[in-house]
Amino acid sequence: MPSDDKSVPRILQQQPERDDSDPRQQQSGSSEYQPKPGAKGGQEMGEGSYEATRDYQRDIEDYLKNADVDADAKAARPKSEQEAREMDEAEREGRSHSKGER
Repeated sequence: MPSDDKSVPRILQQQPERDDSDPRQQQSGSSEYQPKPGAKGGQEMGEGSYEATRDYQRDIEDYLKNADVDADAKAARPKSEQEAREMDEAEREGRSHSKGER
């Protein structure tokens, strides 16, 4: 039988404290994030943005011009036969999950 006692307080969900380090804030009553006043730009860059692609290509060109690629390749070689086998096994495992080569 339901209780007729209406004096029992309702427990309300508390809002988490706002983290001021997040450059975005959610606007009350909205599922959209709005930039904070003074935040850099007004638009979020997503994966595959033109600016990110330009930055990546510029960084690759700088690396190839200035780095000792042969020394980096030698440093990346496996240090032992066991490490070489582990790297080969990890590569096979990764390829088994890919949509491309198998």
